[in-house]
Amino acid sequence: MLFLFRKVSSLSITITSPTSYSASLFRLKNMASINNSNGNSSRLAVLAHQLRLYKPPPPADADDDDQVVSQVGFAESATPVGNQPSERFKPKRAAVLICLFEDNNDCGVDGLRVILTKRSSSLSTHSGEVSLPGGKQEEADVDDADTATREANEEIGLDPSLVNVVAVLEPFLSKHLLRVIPVIGILSDRSAFNPTPNVDEVEDVFDAPLEMFLKDENRRSEQREWMGDTYLVHFFDYEMGNKKYLIWGLTAGILIRAASIVYKRPPDFLEQNPKFKVPGVVNKDTTMP
Repeated sequence: MLFLFRKVSSLSITITSPTSYSASLFRLKNMASINNSNGNSSRLAVLAHQLRLYKPPPPADADDDDQVVSQVGFAESATPVGNQPSERFKPKRAAVLICLFEDNNDCGVDGLRVILTKRSSSLSTHSGEVSLPGGKQEEADVDDADTATREANEEIGLDPSLVNVVAVLEPFLSKHLLRVIPVIGILSDRSAFNPTPNVDEVEDVFDAPLEMFLKDENRRSEQREWMGDTYLVHFFDYEMGNKKYLIWGLTAGILIRAASIVYKRPPDFLEQNPKFKVPGVVNKDTTMP
């Protein structure tokens, strides 16, 4: 499981692993033919069709060594970072699941919601922080969708058979330069999912409206600096019942991007896309503030 920062430059994308990405798309086509025994609402069916047609924007042109790296809160986009020589930049891979479902009782304008977790307070890193279900790729994983759904099953007991994977988004980079692939899945029957969190990793399972990540309400940002350039980190305050959550960093950035794709519009706030240059040396100790 992970809560991660990323560094990205814009909302366009570089496909960093064509083989793995193609495998994920192949799986999407197969899953698209699966009949949903519970029956999708017409809205979810339309959304699934829309997302299956999603194509990441083309990569930007390369300028030798004067290249940007993904910014915290944005995708690994408009950057040739994935085309760097392997000895210079070869990040490990992970995937997170953006699991969407429809809440017809939602009092808001839109009932589309996303499942989130709060990390266990006993973890040594990012304890108590909000995250999307996910984790590092394992050798047995077929593709990014397999990684994301496997991790969701291990972390919160979400049966992969309940999730219809419909899109694989462009990569994000974490604070430690881990390449994170967001996978969008649709849960058509929310009542079939009874969260059973792995207490060693997950303290709480909750959900939030996806559209909130496009709104300027209950949001703030902080300006930070890395390698002489500045960027914005976004923070969303969310309250559900008597519990309060802070959704920020990589998780917030991925959800901003996902919401932009689902609702086909940009957020109501400035994202700020600085042009970070690739460090001369990228290793396990290379991190962002």
